[in-house]
Amino acid sequence: MEQKLIIYNTLSRRKEEFKPVTPGRVGMYVCGPTVYGDAHLGHARPAITFDLLFRYLQHVGYKVRYVRNITDVGHLEHDADEGEDKIAKKARLEELEPMEVAQYFTNRFHDAMNALNVLPPSIEPHATGHIIEQIELVKEIMNNGFAYESQGSVYFDVEKYNKAHNYGKLSGRNLEDVINNSRALDGVGEKRNQVDFALWKCAQPQHIMRWPSPWSDGFPGWHCECTAMGRKYLGNHFDIHGGGMDLVFPHHECEIAQSVASQGSDMVNYWMHNNMITINGQKMGKSLNNFITLSQFFSGNHEALTQAYSPMTIRFFILQAHYRSTVDFSNEALQASEKGLARLMEGLKNLKRITPEANGANAIEMNYVEDLEKKCYEAMNDDLNSPIVISHLFDACRVINTIVDKKATIKADVLAALERVFRTFAFDILGLQEEIGSGSGREEAFGKVVDMLLEQRRIAKANKDWATSDKIRDELAALGFEVKDTKDGFTWTLNK
Repeated sequence: MEQKLIIYNTLSRRKEEFKPVTPGRVGMYVCGPTVYGDAHLGHARPAITFDLLFRYLQHVGYKVRYVRNITDVGHLEHDADEGEDKIAKKARLEELEPMEVAQYFTNRFHDAMNALNVLPPSIEPHATGHIIEQIELVKEIMNNGFAYESQGSVYFDVEKYNKAHNYGKLSGRNLEDVINNSRALDGVGEKRNQVDFALWKCAQPQHIMRWPSPWSDGFPGWHCECTAMGRKYLGNHFDIHGGGMDLVFPHHECEIAQSVASQGSDMVNYWMHNNMITINGQKMGKSLNNFITLSQFFSGNHEALTQAYSPMTIRFFILQAHYRSTVDFSNEALQASEKGLARLMEGLKNLKRITPEANGANAIEMNYVEDLEKKCYEAMNDDLNSPIVISHLFDACRVINTIVDKKATIKADVLAALERVFRTFAFDILGLQEEIGSGSGREEAFGKVVDMLLEQRRIAKANKDWATSDKIRDELAALGFEVKDTKDGFTWTLNK
């Protein structure tokens, strides 16, 4: 069925109907991590948000080219006062090659994304592999008169650009505000104006990562990589550019300025930004040193955690909030997500246990399944409203439980349709997975062992061996299992 997707465009500050540049195809660029440390919860949110979008666009029939970069080169991101990028700094302190640092944490990032069931992008370009393209971008901006060289570095002339175009249209800032709020950054003495940003930096003698250019041996400014790589792989005009809300200014604002200054027009039609994850109301991130890495969440090895949380619990926690809303971390919130995820997975498990009936009282009709599917699509089409999708799946769990409890019946074709809709939205679109411990194989074996024990209990009850029956029930209860006897046998849940 044809779906009409509505998304919030940060640039226009309103919801808009999504209309791709090329019918049937979507070009999407998302800012990836700077790989100088382990991925944390703040990295998980954009990864999962745009994985949801990637999955849904493909599901409704688009051919998507999804580009997510790796920042592995000496930019001044968040370290401008010190003038040393974090990858090179870590390499110097640990006596490693910078690429050793970058590769190690890139591998760690991939491991975390795999655990979260985040699909790999179509292309994952590295900044160090596109120095030539970034140099060419700088040349174009200079040739068009919007940049200048100073002591081997090249800076973007923000005030000159603003006279011809609108600097600040994405963030809503005006240039006077930017000037008044600017800090005295490293290299300000080389600039004509404090607000000008680096396109190319001349490397100091101690700087490890450097490349030859027409201006100096140095390295590109932070903002150049996404503009250069987005254009290389998606063309001069593409559909969606995404990232965290903290990138709106200055990073994405500068990207717009670079694209307009180099080619005369903005490359991107829709700018999408996920909101922050906070801890005690403050943004969680490496720059504030209040982050918890994903590996720490998975192991529970952090003083702020009361237990370990599975990758799917983290994914479900993020999807339970709309991507544009703030999410505040707490153990209580994660524990609630853990229970909510278990409820969904129990619903799926119960679907497999239902025996359909051709005729029965209080039958669940096909129109219920069709309405469920329609409401889930409506939620996804309304700016990827994953919390509403989850609420509809919870409603489906309630209906499934009425069938399991013999308070309603369902025909085979309706049951098959209900399972298809449930799996489509829970697994294919939301990207959830069944999990206990580490992996589906372990989960399947785990479930079979519990079922085997309960089958022994059922036989004991049939033989009136109450001692054995009670012993199995009590020992399972002590381990956290809740067992329900039904007319057809039993059901069980694990309460963590």
